[in-house]
Amino acid sequence: MASTRRELISLIEQGVIPPEQVTRAVQASGLHPSPRAWALFIDRLLLWLGGLALAFAVLFFIAYNWAEMGRWLRFGVVQAAMVLAVVVAIWPKYSPMVQRVALTSATLLLGVLLALFGQVYQTGADPWQLFFTWAVLTLPWVWMARFELLWVLWLGLLNLAVGLYFRTWGGPFGVLVSSDAALWGLFGLNTLALATWEWGARCRNWSRQWALRLLAVGSGVPMTLLTMRLIVDAGLVWSPMLAIYSLWLAVLYGVYRYWRPDLFMIAGGCVSALTVTTLLLARLLLWEGDWQEGSLLLITIAVLAMGAGAVVWLKRLHREISQ
Repeated sequence: MASTRRELISLIEQGVIPPEQVTRAVQASGLHPSPRAWALFIDRLLLWLGGLALAFAVLFFIAYNWAEMGRWLRFGVVQAAMVLAVVVAIWPKYSPMVQRVALTSATLLLGVLLALFGQVYQTGADPWQLFFTWAVLTLPWVWMARFELLWVLWLGLLNLAVGLYFRTWGGPFGVLVSSDAALWGLFGLNTLALATWEWGARCRNWSRQWALRLLAVGSGVPMTLLTMRLIVDAGLVWSPMLAIYSLWLAVLYGVYRYWRPDLFMIAGGCVSALTVTTLLLARLLLWEGDWQEGSLLLITIAVLAMGAGAVVWLKRLHREISQ
């Protein structure tokens, strides 16, 4: 759709399509969804909302009737709903979309079952163990389904497990005690997932641009927070973190400028660099310097100038990529 829109705009700017034929060209290009496309969108939207509503309804039903329901009845309701969802997911007569919705519901219900088990028997397990066990048990389903949304959901469970683990123990087996361990763990996990997905998109024809961009956000946010934490704690001093951050920005630019052009990824790097630079200016001018109105004005002018420069540069990159 984006490629068609760019080609149409290019033809209009070159004068190939006369002004009086622009409306007809837009209709012929299929940029505007047809009634059939709207009906398909609404059908799938209602299907997904219904499947998710049924999965969460089981959770809220158990929670609301906790005192009136016995132990076996609670497990029976959740397990019956999960088995029904799995049966729908593997039944060959249903459409692939229905099967994916059912498998996603079964994945959510498995989490409900694990939480119910921990609540009933009071196992004393740490929170990260719930999400890690949830991810391990659903891995076969995710692998067989080959559905992007389930992969993203599975990676979300791993993110929660890794973040909670490092916040609990500080490092592997409690040895590497560091308040930044959780951010490093999230950065490593999401960066590895992003690299794997990029390889799959190039060599295995994996799709879904939104998933790649979501993984890029999951990789960039922890790295930006780590750099900001260094500035808050130490200020402008040399640290290996600065080299890692600079290398990350360079790799991000090189990959998504020359190897696989993507303006969204480069714009995310710009936002990260602007955020870090603004915090550094605040540290130098406000925290370590005199608190004056002139410092605030200087930071404001610097932010506006950097933002305007980034916008101009990104527009020029957009024209170069579109050609």
